[in-house]
Amino acid sequence: MNPLVRLALEEDIGSGDVTTQVCVPVSQKAFGRYLAREPLVVAGLDVLYEIYNCRGGVDDLALLRRDGDLCGPDEEIATVSGNARTLLECERVALNFLQHLSGVATLARSFADAVAGTNCRVLDTRKTMPGMRLLEKQAAAAGGVGNHRLGLFDAVLIKNNHIAAAGGVGAALERARSSNLPIEIEVRTWAELQEALDGGATHLLLDNLRPQEAALWIREIDGRAKVELSGGITLETVRAYAETGADFVSSGAITHSARAVNISFQLELE
Repeated sequence: MNPLVRLALEEDIGSGDVTTQVCVPVSQKAFGRYLAREPLVVAGLDVLYEIYNCRGGVDDLALLRRDGDLCGPDEEIATVSGNARTLLECERVALNFLQHLSGVATLARSFADAVAGTNCRVLDTRKTMPGMRLLEKQAAAAGGVGNHRLGLFDAVLIKNNHIAAAGGVGAALERARSSNLPIEIEVRTWAELQEALDGGATHLLLDNLRPQEAALWIREIDGRAKVELSGGITLETVRAYAETGADFVSSGAITHSARAVNISFQLELE
């Protein structure tokens, strides 16, 4: 059980859904539909199982789409049947997860579509809501972008403050090799770029360059290392960055600025 699901339900239901308790008979059965209300890429469907199981389960839950599927307005995403009280008390939490995660997947698909036809792949970042990283990265992947490192533990990414603390680009690279993990290093100046290449760097991060500047740096690198571009890259600018010859572009907007999409829940009595 994802602890976030339990926390979200406890936060919303608290000591009990008083409205449902006073309005709905204990034994009442109901049927519900999750409907897309706008074009969207759906994500987070497996969370529905966890939500309902946490509240004692339902009679039936049918997922009619898979994460990554494109849904049009008024298309059914999932249906559920069971005790009406359970369906009502879980409604808001279920929609919060589905709307947010589908929003991430929808924005991710827009980024992926924007670079179609180039040799560049879009990556997400660690700029996620606290506690939501795994779910948001799953949603980003469902939308068609790549996952960057999951956290600080699964890859080495040497950034400017690490370089300062280590005593320079060369020193940071040399020390990082003992990790036996993938190593990427950020370079901010022409001198740092040359030092990184001379030090055998195989994956470079170029941050906060304009597309024209990035293209110049990438020509200098000339295939000697993989190149990732980052820093304020938006849906409007990602194509220009992808056309510089970069291998990757990363954007925090995919997770930190995704709009919750419009998904509704309609309940009917059985």
